[in-house]
Amino acid sequence: MFSSIKASMASMLQLLLLFGSLMVASAGSFNKNFDITWGDGRAKMLNNGDLLTLSLDQASGSGFQSKNEYVFGKIDMQLKLVPGNSAGTVTAYYLSSKGSTWDEIDFEFLGNLSGDPYIVHTNVFSQGKGNREQQFYLWFDPTADFHTYSILWNPQHIVLSVDGIPIREFKNLESIGVPFPKNQPMRIYSSLWNADDWATRGGLVKTNWTQAPFTASYRNFKANACVWSNGKSSCNSKKPSSSPRNGAWLTQDLDSTSQERLKWVQKNYMIYDYCRDTKRFPQGLPPECSST
Repeated sequence: MFSSIKASMASMLQLLLLFGSLMVASAGSFNKNFDITWGDGRAKMLNNGDLLTLSLDQASGSGFQSKNEYVFGKIDMQLKLVPGNSAGTVTAYYLSSKGSTWDEIDFEFLGNLSGDPYIVHTNVFSQGKGNREQQFYLWFDPTADFHTYSILWNPQHIVLSVDGIPIREFKNLESIGVPFPKNQPMRIYSSLWNADDWATRGGLVKTNWTQAPFTASYRNFKANACVWSNGKSSCNSKKPSSSPRNGAWLTQDLDSTSQERLKWVQKNYMIYDYCRDTKRFPQGLPPECSST
């Protein structure tokens, strides 16, 4: 056991040396950092690129993606979700690579009937394998104002946070045979689309198209990250800086306060955890579920 832990630590140290110093920090303009990829005019960049909106009607949804690909990073985006009766709609915000053995880190916001809470659906794919869903309610109305949704992805773990409060951690447990995203560059994607065959109460509540168009809004994008270009990372082999703008995210762990906040969210707002679904995994829960 100790030899496997030692090997894992050595592997992690090699990764840290490889990706040690932050070279790229992006912020602000959607014009500069993103391309609208579909929607036939339903996605719009406004206010000189400071605001982006996605819309959905009965004919089509819309979406965008980042110009850059990343291998490790701290990604922040402020979203204001579809207000009112948004049942049947899904606003997806995620990182993903390409190919049949892709990696992916997901936020998906499942719409609701007016007055019901949104469900935040999360998942982590590695080498094409997902089935790691956790779902949460939020402790505020995500349609009333903008809130910050963050993805921290470094060699040690993936942490999904809302307004700086961690809601989920997926650790690097390669030492016990659990694949971890670390080699495939990923873009940032977001889309607003109709999923009334499954999104709201398992598809029981359908989209009310009289409420269309449905609109979600985005602002204040920030990425402290290693950009992948021409087969190389923008991060070099220097030691990470202690400054948050210069790479502290690369070794960032959950301190005791963050761990307590994570426990608070999972105790009070988690509504589904694949690691507790023994009916789904009758032959035994995935190995990461037994790791502390």
